[in-house]
Amino acid sequence: MATNVLEVNPERLWESLERSAEIGRFRDVGLRRLALSAEDKQMRDLFIEWVKDAGCTVEIDRLGNIFARRAGSDASLPPVAIGSHLDTQICGGRYDGILGVLCGLEVVRSLNDRGLTTKRGIEVICWTNEEGARFNPPMMGSMAFAGKIPLADVLNTRDDDGITVAEALDQIGYAGPAPVGRTFDSYFELHIEQAPVLDGEKCDVGIVVGGYKTKALRLLIKGDTGHAGGTPMGMRRNALVGAGYVIAAVNDIGLAYASDEGRTTTTRIESFPNLAGTYAEQVKLTLDFRHIDAKRFEAMDKDVRAAIAASAKKANVEIEVSEGWSFGPDLFAPDCIELLRTTAKELGLPYREMRSQAGHDAYAVATLAPTAMIFTPCHEGISHNVNENIELVRSVPGANLLLNAAVARANR
Repeated sequence: MATNVLEVNPERLWESLERSAEIGRFRDVGLRRLALSAEDKQMRDLFIEWVKDAGCTVEIDRLGNIFARRAGSDASLPPVAIGSHLDTQICGGRYDGILGVLCGLEVVRSLNDRGLTTKRGIEVICWTNEEGARFNPPMMGSMAFAGKIPLADVLNTRDDDGITVAEALDQIGYAGPAPVGRTFDSYFELHIEQAPVLDGEKCDVGIVVGGYKTKALRLLIKGDTGHAGGTPMGMRRNALVGAGYVIAAVNDIGLAYASDEGRTTTTRIESFPNLAGTYAEQVKLTLDFRHIDAKRFEAMDKDVRAAIAASAKKANVEIEVSEGWSFGPDLFAPDCIELLRTTAKELGLPYREMRSQAGHDAYAVATLAPTAMIFTPCHEGISHNVNENIELVRSVPGANLLLNAAVARANR
């Protein structure tokens, strides 16, 4: 580490992470802290307690997005924002999103330790429902904030129990009074990589220069229900069989594109009536496919749609296709990326430039403000899994990069 630079307090950061890991603990080593659940409320309450203790003012918008601001010397200037999320997957880990929010808190605490005031304020953000594990789509809070999803649609979205986002926000007391939308000078998000590159290369800092071209498709497969024993095979229009053909074909497409960084999967299946002795008349599927190269992505898109059509014909069913969320590969601001590069060099931190294979709130915010991301390693790239794990010593370099880059940007 170079001299005359700022450093976070590693022990305090780890203590905060460990305290978070107690809220919604699942299968001992993981977390189940679904968006707008009782566990999410408990973690949000703790986060607000922490940022207020650190001298921040707090605003909460209609979607429950939390904005904790450490004042700058010039209140007329828009703040530098640092954010991520505190909700988790159903079988989630302790660090996905959480490390980014708590590193933002640690930036504030580290400045307080030294009695430093930045020119611009620094705002730490907790976005609502990044994971999409309870309410779909993912990145819901940030996408609505950026105007990519209508606010009314988000509030009316239902979970599997029929509870709307609006009702869930009311239940936990996080339907805030602030309007959805505000101005940032810039936005920085630190996140575990969720892939094995940094861990495998023994590199502790990734500077994210973009993402993978990504799209989700929602399929409605329509057939007829009938008796599993009595109906002749040739007369069946089994929606679940059509879904099976699609699932297998889409996976094969991913394997065909895997050598140059293609990814495909079926993420969700809903079958009706979903009963023994009866085959399905309707199935809903959600498909997800990604590629690092935009042209190869378009080829993959065509292959996926052709496979859907072939599956419908083979199963004698109808398949309706609608597009879900999507985002492109070129997301982040060159000046913010260059700031991370320059700061890493000043700090003597080795880094690699990389593209994000996962989606993040930063993708939505990037449409509103100059944005960049920092990746830190996670063990073997395991994520969205209770066995997700990190090492503090390998996370601190990224946290220090975030601290120094945010302060440099805030003092412009």
